[in-house]
Amino acid sequence: MADVLIWADTLRSPEMRHEVPVPIPDAFLYLEHSGQRHVVITPFEVERVQGQDGLQPHPFEEFGWDDLVKQGIPMEEVGLGTAVRAVKELGVENAVVPATFPVALADELRAEGIEITPDRETFVQRRRAKNQAELDGIRRAQRGAEAGMDAARELFRRAERRKGSLVLDGEPLTCERVKIAIQQAFTSLNLLCDEFIVSHGPQTAVGHEMGAGEIRPDEPIVLDLWPRDRASSCYADMTRTFVVGEPSEELVTYHKLVREVLERTLAAVKPGVAGRDVYVLASERFHEAGYPTGLHKRDGEVLEDGFFHGLGHGVGLEVHEQPWLSRYPGELIEGDVITLEPGLYRSGFGGCRLEDLVLVTRDGAELLTDYPYELQP
Repeated sequence: MADVLIWADTLRSPEMRHEVPVPIPDAFLYLEHSGQRHVVITPFEVERVQGQDGLQPHPFEEFGWDDLVKQGIPMEEVGLGTAVRAVKELGVENAVVPATFPVALADELRAEGIEITPDRETFVQRRRAKNQAELDGIRRAQRGAEAGMDAARELFRRAERRKGSLVLDGEPLTCERVKIAIQQAFTSLNLLCDEFIVSHGPQTAVGHEMGAGEIRPDEPIVLDLWPRDRASSCYADMTRTFVVGEPSEELVTYHKLVREVLERTLAAVKPGVAGRDVYVLASERFHEAGYPTGLHKRDGEVLEDGFFHGLGHGVGLEVHEQPWLSRYPGELIEGDVITLEPGLYRSGFGGCRLEDLVLVTRDGAELLTDYPYELQP
């Protein structure tokens, strides 16, 4: 079994956060050798790492930090130099590293005769099947996403129609006001979310358009929320489409078909199924109904209408991670957490997307999302 090296912090690196489940803002070294799991880190953080799932913390000073500081070199070089010494003294001769491993550190290690091999797939597979702490965090984040939907839906319910506009407490109802209410719901549940989608009208047909401006009666409103649980750093992801007023016949048609596809694809999820096959199931249904899809388009064609994105993706320490439910290869495994998010769109009009979060179980799937689908709030 190959040795493993990671140099990163746990706030930005999902590979490091999976191994060291503690929020640490500065880069440090994680090392696996001969069945032992070592962490080389500032003494400021040693006590926080101690006792975490068999980790053996070592302060930087154990590997000559002070000697390097006396040389008057920049702090970043001191850190990398300490990491090189630790790797050598702990007996690593060759190791796999994440694709994001720093080139500067890789160069220094190779100069010392240590073989470094970037291997993205190794680190993807280490965290594909969610452990219990991660799954608990995903469930908390999902409950928070639903609370955010509730906060938005309450504003939609309270809004009044006046002269072609929506008014709430005497002021126009805007995407910005809805986002504030959602963010407050997240904060109250100890969730983090830098950005999320509250789009309206034609904006809803533009990919990850985050949304802005005044929401009008009778137009589609898409809410796509991906809050992150602070304790585990794991995400949830869900989408619903609403209309304040009366939805158009076109949007009602989209919604009915999207919901049907959501139900069909959920029934197809189980271990061993190719993610591409579930995507094909969705695409074939939309194609049969007369809508363009990414599966059926010409090579090089860029779609603006129809079903032009993947069906879903993995969710965990990243909001978009393997497995992919699209045209790419790969099978679902027990312990995957995935999204199913079919959608239909027309440029200049808008669209409808419904997204649920799903746990792949031993013999099928568990729906983690618990939220209604109706267009009218």
